Amino acid sequence: MGLRLPSWSYSPPYTGYWQPVTSTINWCEEDYYATPYAAEIVNTLTNLMFVFLAFKGIRNCRRHGHDTVFVVAFVGYLLVGTGSFLFHATLKYPMQLVDELSMIYTTCLMNYATFSYSKSRLYAFTLALALVSLAIFITLYYHYLQDPAFHQNAYAILTAVMLARSMYVMEFSLRPSLRKSEENFKLHHRKSMTAHQKEVSRSDDLRNAQILSRMWVLIIAGLSIFLSGFAIWQLDNIFCSQLRHWRREVGLPWGIVLEGHGWWHLLTGVGAYYYLIWGIWLRHCLNCRQDEYSLVWPSIVSLPEIVRSESSSGIVEPAVAKKIL
Repeated sequence: MGLRLPSWSYSPPYTGYWQPVTSTINWCEEDYYATPYAAEIVNTLTNLMFVFLAFKGIRNCRRHGHDTVFVVAFVGYLLVGTGSFLFHATLKYPMQLVDELSMIYTTCLMNYATFSYSKSRLYAFTLALALVSLAIFITLYYHYLQDPAFHQNAYAILTAVMLARSMYVMEFSLRPSLRKSEENFKLHHRKSMTAHQKEVSRSDDLRNAQILSRMWVLIIAGLSIFLSGFAIWQLDNIFCSQLRHWRREVGLPWGIVLEGHGWWHLLTGVGAYYYLIWGIWLRHCLNCRQDEYSLVWPSIVSLPEIVRSESSSGIVEPAVAKKIL
């Protein structure tokens, strides 16, 4: 007889407080097996990761003077988590719209922040009008179509465009060999530069190359976490029947580990947080404030933050300053 961990069986489903289900999609987690007040208890509670990271991000923005657009972005991130919490708790169609459309709106906002930086007011206004129109179109067409695949594709395209643009801006703004106008200026004026100016130029290039290297580590880590969550979610969809059988075999609480959509919430929440942290750091670099802000990321299993350097503000505690990469 094999060793079996202590567990208890799944109970028959309760009569749900929020029944009947009106959402156009349901997930692999069984409904109302833990409480009558939450249709999918694991999928509901894992959204608290978004809430925690949103308040952490807002606090960091306010404490260290990051651009207001990132406070708004973290508020949108909070709405995504809150909407998803309400959707999975109730499985009601209005809450499904709050969950899914807040993802679209927040991503449109980040696209605006990415594409409007350093542009004219006319360009920024036109871009804002275009993105608002796109968001309205997606909202109305999705409500008409009621096909989750449309929402998922729209979100994926908006996210991919935003990431591609951010990476392009990062490379062509920080990598010395790609900063063509600056490199041409240096080549034409190198002979007239003093020794001190040459040293400062080399120091700036080295600093930017080091920042770029750290940014890529942050990007790769965030994307890996995000895509791992997506892969687990897809496996949850494909092998749902088998997973439900395994959950009932191992019982509670161990069956919770096999809730793939819950892992999607946890991992994509962390991955999206990494993107926002990268965006904050990139914005400071574009504003030529690399020496004022630093990445605090003690280890790969900890959460990164961008903090104002001790030399520029004096607000970073010594224990934290030692962890600055």
